[in-house]
Amino acid sequence: MAENIPNGSPESVNIIDGPTNPMVTPILTDLYQFTMAYAYWKAGKHNERAVFDLYFRRNPFGGEYTIFAGLEECIKFIASFKLTEDEIAFIRSSLPPSCEDGFYEYLRGLDCSDIEIYSVSEGSVVFPKVPLMRIEGPIAVVQLLETPFVNLTNYASLVTTNAARHRFVAGRSKMLLEFGLRRAQGPDGGISASKYCYMGGFDATSNVAAGKLFGIPLRGTHSHAFVSSFLSPDEIIDKSLQHHDGSSVCEDFVSLVQTWLNKLKWSHLLGGIFSETNQSELAAFASYALAFPGSFLALVDTYDVMRSGLPNFCAVALALNDLGYKAVGIRLDSGDLAYQSCEARKFFCAIEKEFGLLGFGKTSITASNDLNEETLDALNKQGHEVDAFGIGTHLVTCYAQAALGVVFKLVEINNQPRIKLSEDVSKVSIPCKKRCYRLYGKEGYPLVDIMTGENEPSPKVGERILCRHPFSESKRAYVVPQHVEELLKCFWPGNSDKIREDLPPLKEIRERCIEQLDQMRPDHMRRLNPTPYKVSVSAKLYDFIHFLWLNEAPVGELQ
Repeated sequence: MAENIPNGSPESVNIIDGPTNPMVTPILTDLYQFTMAYAYWKAGKHNERAVFDLYFRRNPFGGEYTIFAGLEECIKFIASFKLTEDEIAFIRSSLPPSCEDGFYEYLRGLDCSDIEIYSVSEGSVVFPKVPLMRIEGPIAVVQLLETPFVNLTNYASLVTTNAARHRFVAGRSKMLLEFGLRRAQGPDGGISASKYCYMGGFDATSNVAAGKLFGIPLRGTHSHAFVSSFLSPDEIIDKSLQHHDGSSVCEDFVSLVQTWLNKLKWSHLLGGIFSETNQSELAAFASYALAFPGSFLALVDTYDVMRSGLPNFCAVALALNDLGYKAVGIRLDSGDLAYQSCEARKFFCAIEKEFGLLGFGKTSITASNDLNEETLDALNKQGHEVDAFGIGTHLVTCYAQAALGVVFKLVEINNQPRIKLSEDVSKVSIPCKKRCYRLYGKEGYPLVDIMTGENEPSPKVGERILCRHPFSESKRAYVVPQHVEELLKCFWPGNSDKIREDLPPLKEIRERCIEQLDQMRPDHMRRLNPTPYKVSVSAKLYDFIHFLWLNEAPVGELQ
């Protein structure tokens, strides 16, 4: 759905909140953005109409796809873009005293009412070189947006992609829990990670603040400290627990737990697996169950998983069952997770069979402990019985790759296309204002993304179009698309009469991300040696790129 409200009007500004992080202000930028703004102003160029593309050059983590994220925060930023007097005073103190007073008056009047932003929808699968965003407006203002926009999209897209890759390896049936707050790079890293991991396919977070801010489901239980803080069951003062249906009260829940522990110990199917369990651990489990009888999940590896943690959990779970409650499950946080999960599953199934408790064999098993893509893949190959994974450090820090490498390049000024050249062909920019399309084949998979000049006719369903590699003359192919999707939509119309796209809620963006990933061909998605996705330009744009390249590159002279 889209709204026809020009962004310069008070109505449009008021309906968009400011950035999530209050530190995101116009001075969250590099100094050279202000020095360039002054130089533009001094030269009388500050109001010249410029077009910049925001894009990246290489997919992260050795893969062949990326998820675009951070658009909402960019739009929130420009909706509230206004320099305060205090900020202007600081800029004045940071620039040479020779800078004229008129420049600071110019800064006082700056806003983004004349900026236009065209963007790929947040949560979309995207590829190198294709613009994620196209930003148009007075060059000095657009230049001031560069660093914040790159900052707001770089980590967001990287961690969303990391989350999507973990989801792909874990499989759709497993629950993924983001546990990274304590390892994240500061408070903003933690908040952003929780938001974008949820967008990338995770189911819940341990981060309470992120749950409040974004409506992400929360999950958590207890730590080893809680278990080791108990010395014996005698510490539990109030041992009573009301039946789930309120019909009666068990006056000594701890004794009921001990009764079940003895039954397990002498069970025909379970005999010999354990003898005496750690009683302080049993006390901790019983105490936690008394506090949360309807959501009891225990961390079982504080002392010994098979000889203590698992039987203690089962005794408490069975006591809860007698009172009409259903325990959630266990969490494993160390050791051989594949082996332990399989043994735990056998234990649960044996109890179901021995005591006729339908469904007990399916008690949930959660695993944590420094998990990443590789360990998930290894667990899959070994065979495991884990239902949910809690993942933190490697996920939120993007341990496998520090940054995505988003760039912000001038492609047109005053209707004149511009190109950035380099001896490294991957760093040559694609000039001019462009339109971008995704072409789909007969099987419903995307075949290729193609960029065209702004005024070129759109690709049409059923009509053959030549797609060319931007820089390699021999790489070209004809495509007959069965479906054509235009990628760049107007999310900030400036003073134009364009219709502005709504910013969807986080849950819808997450659903879009999952849907987009499902549309991709499996060989583009695999972890090892994925097939590169094709990014192309039209024949006309190809010719223009190389014409401009030759026109701008200096001609050498041999002596």
